Amino acid sequence: EVQLQASGGGAVQTGESLRLACLISEFSFDDGAIGWFRQAPGKEREGVSCVSNKHNITKYENSVKGRFSVYGDSAKNTMYLQMDSLKPEDTAVYSCAAVRVFTTCLPYSMGYWGKGTQVTVSS
Repeated sequence: EVQLQASGGGAVQTGESLRLACLISEFSFDDGAIGWFRQAPGKEREGVSCVSNKHNITKYENSVKGRFSVYGDSAKNTMYLQMDSLKPEDTAVYSCAAVRVFTTCLPYSMGYWGKGTQVTVSS
């Protein structure tokens, strides 16, 4: 069974950086897709980044382009989300998700979800 666990969240100041890690078991980086999502209080879950090596796709939500980058380490079964120049509006619970057969990067397309990690950015 595919299992995911996000870690690396914390409380930082505006402009600082964090690196989130998503440890994934029973899943190949060469199949399907892995996504990062976030949900702020009172708001709907939104996609942050989505990667499908098989389909040569890497996507970022517009508000994080140029500040966030995603990369994987298949030897460690871990997908990372490097977040630089953080802003208060990035405050949310960040989760990672995966799907074996990629269709879209939307949350409803993901088949497996891990528990999130809190990111808080203060001004």
